[in-house]
Amino acid sequence: MNSVKVSIPATSANLGPGFDSLGLALGLRSTVEIQTTPGSLHVEMRGSGAAALPRDTHNLVVQSVLAVYKRVMQKPPGLHMLLTNEIPTGSGLGSSAAAIIGGVVAANVLLGSPLSDDELLDMATEIEGHPDNVSPALLGGLVVCSYGPCGMLRQRVPVAPMKVVITLPDVAVSTKEQRAALPTMVPLSDAASNIGRAVLVVHALQTGKFTLLREAMCDRLHQPHRKQAIPAYDEAFYAALSQGAAAVAISGAGPSMIAFAPDRHDRIAEAMVEAFRRVAKCKAQSWVLPVDMDGARIEDASS
Repeated sequence: MNSVKVSIPATSANLGPGFDSLGLALGLRSTVEIQTTPGSLHVEMRGSGAAALPRDTHNLVVQSVLAVYKRVMQKPPGLHMLLTNEIPTGSGLGSSAAAIIGGVVAANVLLGSPLSDDELLDMATEIEGHPDNVSPALLGGLVVCSYGPCGMLRQRVPVAPMKVVITLPDVAVSTKEQRAALPTMVPLSDAASNIGRAVLVVHALQTGKFTLLREAMCDRLHQPHRKQAIPAYDEAFYAALSQGAAAVAISGAGPSMIAFAPDRHDRIAEAMVEAFRRVAKCKAQSWVLPVDMDGARIEDASS
């Protein structure tokens, strides 16, 4: 292939108690377009973060493309890339995972698809450092992951059709700092609580049992620490519940928040945005998004 266009969904990781284990693909997409050329590397960028993101080998898409060529022991040609970022950067919505998956999928197509999805996910996890965003970005839907001393496991799980509310306040939150804020050791009782509730979150999303989801979403490991960096978190949380949300959680490391509800999504979104405006004096964006079931899509490929 000489050119390829790949679209990749946003993702929400953790989903309350599923720290580094649960990820959900959402109907908001970025695109990676690559054409081989006789020249050298050229990167164009549009959308979120376009002015600040690197246009050289420090770019995550570029790094991911080159990693695939290295894996199959092929010298990369000249590459012209057009990267369109609809997923806000630094938002907790998996923009880096989308970049990585877009890069590895596009490069694999250009090379004639020598690598399997499992091989691409292993590479993407190595680049990202954890599997809970990259897995649903490639596979779509809800993915359960386990990554550690016992090895890698991941399983796509059927999920009931539903929409979620994503609210992104205009505050800067560093994923690196949010991870550093977490304790290095936790009480056994907290770990046990999260294990059981994460399993119940999966069941609730599979079956669409919003009442169960409300009770299962309680987290003891990361959200109590991470919410401190999100001004008006509690007010936005309770504003969503007051308008009919069944459950609310931090999306990834934040500052985005994700609210699950059977209906009244627009009212929930408005209430959360207003809470950030009134209490934190900051603007917020909000989306009502379906769960994305497709994952990474090859929109076009030609020789």
